[in-house]
Amino acid sequence: MAINLKVNGASRTVPAEPDTPLLYVLRNDLALNGAKFGCGLAQCGACTVLVNGKPTRSCVTPIGSLAGAEITTLEGLGTAEKPHPLQKAFIAEQAVQCGYCINGMIMYAKELLDRKSGVTETDVREALAGNLCRCGTHNRIVGAVMRAAKEMGRA
Repeated sequence: MAINLKVNGASRTVPAEPDTPLLYVLRNDLALNGAKFGCGLAQCGACTVLVNGKPTRSCVTPIGSLAGAEITTLEGLGTAEKPHPLQKAFIAEQAVQCGYCINGMIMYAKELLDRKSGVTETDVREALAGNLCRCGTHNRIVGAVMRAAKEMGRA
């Protein structure tokens, strides 16, 4: 069966059943590897993408439920030549250690910065609380989001 999706602004058709998790389609069919398989139970945040601007755990989201939705992955935020302010800030703050949680951290931060102005450190910590990071770079991650918020005029 062929399913039509809109990913990072482009219409894509993938050969998959409607109950296939979005994460599998992104990684296996579309070669978009920013979202990671972490727990497979929507508990860690590594697989997070934005669906219509809202953070969504792609490991448990069936593609059949996404008709007409705008899906944005980490790759859809910026490029190596022109990274999104969040991507630049994570690099500048050296906020990545193993990198596994970073996809979810950035996607939740993006939603926060798109939704709210006057962002505080408390706002950032609350927005990222549902993402698990085992490396312990939490303070650098929060610093990176605050750096991006200032650059984007959202702090």
